[in-house]
Amino acid sequence: MTDGHKPNYTRKQYLGVTEMLDIKLLEILVCPVTKAPLVYNRDLEELWCSASELAYPILDGIPVMLEDQARQLTSLELGKHEEPAAEVGNE
Repeated sequence: MTDGHKPNYTRKQYLGVTEMLDIKLLEILVCPVTKAPLVYNRDLEELWCSASELAYPILDGIPVMLEDQARQLTSLELGKHEEPAAEVGNE
């Protein structure tokens, strides 16, 4: 049931707010399996953990931090990053 009321922001504005939160989220989020730091991959919209070798998806700006929703990182992907909190992509 809708009352005809529309939000007073555009989707682009909403997504911009979400993007600003990514940095703060990245600072506090850790891998739920190993508690190791995560690396944000902007191109794939994933958070990578080299310790567990898992990639957690980001759906609609929300990290899905469930092991059963993560995919296994390939050996090539594991060699792409070195430091925690680094940003992979846009190279």
